[in-house]
Amino acid sequence: MQEEYVAFKQRVATSDGPTWTVLGADYRVVQPIERYLEHLRSTDHSPNTVESYAKGLELWWTFLDARGQSWDRVGVADVGTFLGQLRCGAVGVSVVPSIGAIAPAESTIAVRVRAVMGFYRYHAEAGVDVAGQLYETVRSRPGSYLPFLEHIARRDGRRRSRIRVRTRSRGIPVLRPEQAAALRQAEARWDPASGTWIGELRYRLLWALLEETGLRLGEALRLQHRDWKTGTGDTALIEVSDRPAHPHGLRAKSGYRRIHVGAELDRLYGEWVWALCEAGADVEVEDWDRFYVFCNLHRGPRFGAMRPESVYRHLATMKRRVPDLPESMTPHWFRHTHATALLLAGTPMHVVSRRLGHADVQTTINTYAHVTEDAELRTCADWQAITQAWGGAR
Repeated sequence: MQEEYVAFKQRVATSDGPTWTVLGADYRVVQPIERYLEHLRSTDHSPNTVESYAKGLELWWTFLDARGQSWDRVGVADVGTFLGQLRCGAVGVSVVPSIGAIAPAESTIAVRVRAVMGFYRYHAEAGVDVAGQLYETVRSRPGSYLPFLEHIARRDGRRRSRIRVRTRSRGIPVLRPEQAAALRQAEARWDPASGTWIGELRYRLLWALLEETGLRLGEALRLQHRDWKTGTGDTALIEVSDRPAHPHGLRAKSGYRRIHVGAELDRLYGEWVWALCEAGADVEVEDWDRFYVFCNLHRGPRFGAMRPESVYRHLATMKRRVPDLPESMTPHWFRHTHATALLLAGTPMHVVSRRLGHADVQTTINTYAHVTEDAELRTCADWQAITQAWGGAR
């Protein structure tokens, strides 16, 4: 079945990097959507978020056009119909999908619907009457459960979307210590006989960095040598900068923060700097401080900034070389592994939140609360020991 859209998500090159908009059937920018996407850009949402929301609104505009319906004349039932079409992959298509067709994941559907509801919430604030009907005001009842920081919510109540897609949590994927060690060892190993590293030292450093710091891949690839403050009698640290310019549009999602690192990782960085100099980077690169730590060596512009796509392709190759690596593993697993390890070691939640760069500790709680909860529940497993200690205390 071929889907025929009458709205199109369009990539746009700007001086601040690529962004996205939506064109209508007449190939003109859809102004109500563009106003909302510009709001996302101006409030510092990532280009990936803008792209994802543009895709959701492309589907929504196609849905409206197929029904001959104006965007500001919709209700809850219309969004519900759109949700149903998303689930069977038939947005704007008159043909019934074939039996056995693969339905989109609920998480993908949830993102599409969130884009539409965010679009209408924005226009509700701008005075579009119908948009307000898609939200309801929720007031806390005496004795009811109050979410974290509920006391700072508006006294008139909170606005909540009438359409919500509930997704089942599948847990947070993590790597076992031996899996991460096997990957690093497969990348590069020290050869005492020759006194050199054999293999891809660049990737050994990258995986070690992601595991020890919890950085996002984009944040790691943005690092310049001036951001790595190597230890000289003090603990080494890395500065995650919020500078806007990057050749491939990567950005620091969480803004500026400092992350302290151990001596072993700092030494590995020093070894990589030495390897770069041996490859001639100190001669070819004009400004070392603004030179990217992770750069091209074999493909692309020599010593140019690496692309995330290159890392994903390389990891796919390593999954075939290291049998114990999960097939679905991505670089983001290191971030989850880092947070999980810190929490199981007893690190306070707010400290983990700051290290990960979450804007709100509630984000960390929502994502990783099960880690500490499971650990606490496991302490109840030895019931005999608990009752003996209880009896001895009486």
